Amino acid sequence: MSLGWPRPGDAPMCGVIGWPVMYSLSPAIHNAAFKALGMDWSYVHLPVPAQELPTAMRMLASEGFAGANVTIPHKTQAADLASWLSEDADILNAVNTLSVTDGQLGGHNTDAPGFSRFLAEDASWDPRGRSALIFGAGGAARACALSLCRDGAASITAVAREPSRAGLMLRMIEDLGVAARCVSFEDAPESADLILNATPLGRQGEELPVARLAPETLVVDLLYAPAVTPLLASAAEAGARTFGGLGLLVHQAALSFELWTGRVPPVDVMREAAQDVVERA
Repeated sequence: MSLGWPRPGDAPMCGVIGWPVMYSLSPAIHNAAFKALGMDWSYVHLPVPAQELPTAMRMLASEGFAGANVTIPHKTQAADLASWLSEDADILNAVNTLSVTDGQLGGHNTDAPGFSRFLAEDASWDPRGRSALIFGAGGAARACALSLCRDGAASITAVAREPSRAGLMLRMIEDLGVAARCVSFEDAPESADLILNATPLGRQGEELPVARLAPETLVVDLLYAPAVTPLLASAAEAGARTFGGLGLLVHQAALSFELWTGRVPPVDVMREAAQDVVERA
C-alpha cells in the first residue's frame, strides 16, 4: 500500500488525513471512544502531502476504510474530490469528514453543528439576538459563523488582517439574513457578546486587539495549546467566561463518530482523552 498507511484488516479503520498530521489529537479521542463502547475499531494518523490527496482519497474508498477526518491543508481540495457533499460542506466549501459508502466518498463538515453543541452543552450560551466578534475569516471562522447564524445571532463582525479575503464569509452570513461586516485589526470594535479567536494568533504569545472585555462577555479561543492563550488570560482577568478549543474539537469529532458508526459516542471520555494528551505534551 502506498503512502505508508496501515492496511485495514477485518476490523473497521478510520483516520485523519493532513500534512503535517502527527500532532492531531483525533486518534486519542476516537480510540478512547471505541474502547469505551467495546468496539473493535481503530483510528490512525494518515499523513498525506498535498499532491497525494487524490490518491489518498481513492485509497480510502478502495482499501476498506470506514471514513476519515480531514485537516489542514486539505479541507477545500477534499470538497472538490468527494463524490458528493453534505449541505454544510457545500456551503463552507470545506470537508472535515469523509464517509465511505459503496465505494463512494461523502464529504461532510461537522464544525458548524459541533460549535452549536459546544455553545449549548459546554458554555450554556444562547446566540439568539446577540452579537459576535470573530477574529479570522478562514474555514474555522466560517463554520462558527454558520453555526451562529442558524442559531439566531443578530450580527457578526469578522476581523481580518486582509478584509478583502472575507468575501465568502460575509456573503454566507448575509445570505442567512444576519448583519455582517468585516474590519481590519486596526479597526476592530471594542467588544461584543461573544469574542471568538479562529486564527493561529496566540499560539506564540501574540495578543489580539480587543479593547474591552467584560464579565458578561463569552470569550472562546479555538486554540487548545497553550491551554491559556493571551486572549483567555486577559478575559479571565476581566471576569469574563472563557473556553479553549477542546470543546469544538471534541463535539465535531463526536459528530464524525456518529456518521461512521451510527452510534452516539461517550463525549466525556473523548474530552478526557484529549485533555490527557494536551497535559502530557
